[in-house]
Order: sequence, then C-alpha cells, then structure tokens
Amino acid sequence: MTANMTPEPEVDFMNIDETDFSSMTRAQQIRHLEVEGYLVMPSILPENTIRKIKSEMAHAPMSHTSYSTQQTRSDIQPQWVSKTVAELIGFPPTIEFLTDLMGSDIVFNRGFYQKSLPNCPGISHHTDGQPHGSDLFGYEGSCPRLLRILYYLDDLTPRKAPFRLIPRSHISFHQEASPYARYKSHPEEITLVVPAGSAVFLPAMTLHGSHPNLSNESRELLQLGYRPDWAGPTGPVEEFDAKLVANAPDIARPFLKSLNTTGSEWVQEHKPKGMRSEAPGINPSRWG
Repeated sequence: MTANMTPEPEVDFMNIDETDFSSMTRAQQIRHLEVEGYLVMPSILPENTIRKIKSEMAHAPMSHTSYSTQQTRSDIQPQWVSKTVAELIGFPPTIEFLTDLMGSDIVFNRGFYQKSLPNCPGISHHTDGQPHGSDLFGYEGSCPRLLRILYYLDDLTPRKAPFRLIPRSHISFHQEASPYARYKSHPEEITLVVPAGSAVFLPAMTLHGSHPNLSNESRELLQLGYRPDWAGPTGPVEEFDAKLVANAPDIARPFLKSLNTTGSEWVQEHKPKGMRSEAPGINPSRWG
C-alpha cells in the first residue's frame, strides 16, 4: 500500500520564514496578520498543557482522510473530549490578542485535532473559508471574518510536516485567489518551522498547506476557530449540543455562543440615529 511508502514531496524547495515574531509589539502583530495573512506566537503553550492535551486526546476516535491513512483527524471536536482543550478556548494570551484584533464580542466556532503520522503526504494549498459554503465546511466557512489558530503540539522541523502558506493571498482580488482553488505548490510560498507550543494565527482565506512528514515521529496539531460576533454565516449552522456547552469550563463558556450569531441587518438607513464619530478598530493608524 502506498500509505506505508515514503511520500514524494510535492514541493522540491522550502523558503523558511525567518521573521522575528517574539519581538513584535501588539500593533506589529496585528499588521502582520492583516497584511501578510499569518502570525506566529512562539511557544505560548506551557509544556504541561501540551502533555495534558496529548494524554486526554490519546484515545479519541480518529479517522483518516480520503488521500492518506497517515493523515488522521478526530471524529469528535476536541473540546468535547479534552477538558484541557476546552479550557484553551479561553486561553488568556490568545483572548487578549483576539480582543485587540476583533473587539470583545467573540464567537468560538470550531475545534479540530489532527495527527500527521510518519510518511504522511503533504497537504495541498487550500483555504479554510468559502463564502458560498461547501461540503467540507458547510456554512461555517462562509463567515466573512474567520480566524483559525493552529497550536502545534510538536516541534516542526523541515522533515516533520512543517506548515506552508502563500502570504497575502487572503487579500488578493484576482481570480486565482478563489477560496475554492487548490494548488500543488507556489513559487512564493513560505514554510514555518516553529517549536512545540507555538500558535499560528491564520485568516481562513489565506491559502495554506503542509509539507510531508518525512520524520519517524507523529506531528500533532490542535486547531481552534474564532470570529467576531457580527460575522455570521450566510446559511444556518448546526449548533453545539446545549448539554456540552453547559458542562464546558467557565473560562470557555463566554465564547460558546450560538454559531448562528450575526450582526446582519437587511433594512438599512442612510443616517441612523446614534452614529459614532470614532472607531479605533478601523483606524488607519492602528498598526502604530
């Protein structure tokens, strides 16, 4: 079976990103995310948190993808399996950044857990958001502002399925930036090699993927998704089980709002009452 053979790399080059993320100010972090389409917060998860997540997810039911038995994903969203993952929904360093980025009204909308086993092939460039919905994400991916946070539970090395992406692809108007497009590789893609416990923040419209896992170890990844509450889906999304939400840790519950929360208002006035004369979140100077 090909699943047990060493995968053929789809990319025969690797442009490793050398950005110094650890010295960035908050304004610089927001600028990098909004302009480049990604941000890294190196090693923000404590080692003990990583150990707990791995232990609590060790026996979670997993299924493999259609393209490889070596790429596995949890059948149940990880926050309903692992208490530590559920608590991570409200992880203060992340929420502080999201509040500065999005404002205080934040909705958590998806958890995802993945193991890339040895000999796992690379993941093609794709987006995690699609404005008209799809059979991959349903209408959850149609939210106009949607952010994925990838917590790497293992060190990424050039041989252990490092992350790759096409910077600035999320802001292109070109037809080749279609969120329904997929690419084998791109000459200007970059690769992120980050230590365990690092968080990669990614707008859903950024084209991204991974290199194959050519190491002898698994690479574990936890992904959590967030959006501002106004940025609701264009179609109905199945809600979280109310009992699961009720039993969630206190730190997570403020973000476990209805997945259909939206700020949509079809009827619009040209001059509504109470218009403001300032909005720091859209200041051109917000990048410092």
